[in-house]
Amino acid sequence: MENNNSSAEDLKTIRKIMEESTKFLSLSGFSGIFLGLFAIAGAVIAWFIIPDGGNIGSDQYLKSMPQNEAAIIKWHMALTAFAVLFFSVSTALFFSYRNAIRSGKSFWTPASKRLLVNLFIPLAAGGIFALILAFQDHFLLIIPVFLIFYGLALINAGKFTYDEIFYLGIFEIITGLVSALFPQQGLLFWILGFGILHIVYGVMMYRKYEL
Repeated sequence: MENNNSSAEDLKTIRKIMEESTKFLSLSGFSGIFLGLFAIAGAVIAWFIIPDGGNIGSDQYLKSMPQNEAAIIKWHMALTAFAVLFFSVSTALFFSYRNAIRSGKSFWTPASKRLLVNLFIPLAAGGIFALILAFQDHFLLIIPVFLIFYGLALINAGKFTYDEIFYLGIFEIITGLVSALFPQQGLLFWILGFGILHIVYGVMMYRKYEL
């Protein structure tokens, strides 16, 4: 009986070692919570920048504006998006690095490299596509594109970290597709996809892996 228990423990240990060598398991629930808060803050700022009380169904409105006024709005939106991205990435890296150090693991591992590469490729493609849409004044589609490509990036990276990342990606894609059906409510879907879903994910991750 003791031999059976010992064998089971050995198998668990081997499985854990193999998982740690192929997956990056230092993601922090706090990073998800802060990402959600940053996204909501960005949406609130955008609400006051975009004409007509945050109604992003304003493609024609922007086209009818004087070019200098439209350019100012576009630059303010771009700066807001960049600030949200910068603080989100910085926070995610900080908490992940802290988690890795606290658990006695290395942050920069083959698994973390694969995670970042698989995350970056769909994100870069989505970002370039969104820029093309912005230059062509198709603002209605930018938020759905962000949500869909972000979801694809999470699914792609989910093979190299916690399974919850994969399921978060599924929900992001669904949110993006529904957002494409109601493009004038894009900011609300931004809050749902990048804000609320991240906060829920972060709380779940913290309770499951860090408490």
